[in-house]
Amino acid sequence: MMFDRVKSKMPTTVLKRARHFVVVALACFIALGASVRAELPNPARTRHFASNGNSSAVGQFSPAAAGFDLADVSNRQELARLPDGVMGLMWIGECSGVTAHFQDLVNSVVDHPKLFGFYLMDDPDPTGRWRPLCKGSDLRAESDWIHERKPDALTFILLMNLGSSAAPAFSAEYAPDSSHVDLFGVSPYPCRIAWPTCDLNMIDRFVAAAQQSGIPLPRITPTYQAFGGGTWSSDGGDGYRMPTVAEMNSMLERWSELVPNPVFDYAYSWGVQRSDTALANSAQLQKVFLRHNRCGQEAATCP
Repeated sequence: MMFDRVKSKMPTTVLKRARHFVVVALACFIALGASVRAELPNPARTRHFASNGNSSAVGQFSPAAAGFDLADVSNRQELARLPDGVMGLMWIGECSGVTAHFQDLVNSVVDHPKLFGFYLMDDPDPTGRWRPLCKGSDLRAESDWIHERKPDALTFILLMNLGSSAAPAFSAEYAPDSSHVDLFGVSPYPCRIAWPTCDLNMIDRFVAAAQQSGIPLPRITPTYQAFGGGTWSSDGGDGYRMPTVAEMNSMLERWSELVPNPVFDYAYSWGVQRSDTALANSAQLQKVFLRHNRCGQEAATCP
């Protein structure tokens, strides 16, 4: 009706331009709908994730013993076995765009009520120097495809540090405005064999570097060092050591000051990866995480 009224008063060329403007505006609006979320879904509470080796020999979710409620899963059967109150983060690990295999993986779980989201990539490399090249455009295609099919599913990557422990740097190619990924793991591992104490200021440096690369604080997933020993090697050439109870409490406290109330946080790692000592091996640190995961920022005063 608006065009009918305008039509009688506008020259034909002006009307065509007006229609063209409306078409372009609609196209832009549709494109924005597929872009990065303006705001993340508001979680009722922070969830807690510890990757690797989550299933016991009899199929039980082992990290539940330390209060974790977000599971590392790779298929629908693992989702179905999760206990009440626990949701699953589905591992993809491809960064190849929307391939047939990617579609099969997503479609196999996308309708499951216990699905929390998708772990798209671990340490994606935008240079191809250390790992196969992972383009932000491929992550964007994957994230958009997931959001179109399950708008409340969250997509996640654990960022690769392209700098050093002293001067961390992250690629702006993966920032949410470019990649449309929802959440970003930032993983300073500050406890080293060669250092008498953990360098907690490393956490501050990593968070600042992530923000400088275009990642807002609400999209950062705190990632805690919960491993040591084994064949891991740091950028300084030395190895990592397991934090003590006191050091882990200090690490959790520092993270809570910098990134309060994240969508989820991440303990690396529940399971052993490189002949190391992991959280599954440490009853003492499991108690620390149980208190943290139950009580959040009130853990210091929580019974």
